[in-house]
Amino acid sequence: MGFLAVIIAGIGGFMFGAVWYTVFAKQWMAASGVPLNEAGDAPANRSNPVPYITSIVGAILVAGMMCHVFVLSGIDTVGAGLVSGFGTGLFLVSPWIATFYGFSARPFRLTLIDGGYATFGCTVIGTILTLF
Repeated sequence: MGFLAVIIAGIGGFMFGAVWYTVFAKQWMAASGVPLNEAGDAPANRSNPVPYITSIVGAILVAGMMCHVFVLSGIDTVGAGLVSGFGTGLFLVSPWIATFYGFSARPFRLTLIDGGYATFGCTVIGTILTLF
């Protein structure tokens, strides 16, 4: 695992997010309360590049830390990467999301959507990392 694997895994996690949030777009917009455009069918800030840049940089940072942990832990098979990625998302990232959303009185549906992305996005990242 190296720098290229981290970049590719981060991009893979980002791309998975694009698919995830396309599938759950209507539910996510309703649950998140994000301001919508005039047509009411997309977030008002859809053309703003900052959330997209933040998302891909974040995915690459997550991939970098997962790579570091995988190397230190000897996780080097696709199966182990998949399970470890899944566990990272489900048992490390998602509980934080649930905590933040619980205290800010966000809808549980939003926790499921964003926690699902964290769980399966980390699964994708872990799988890609161990392919290298």
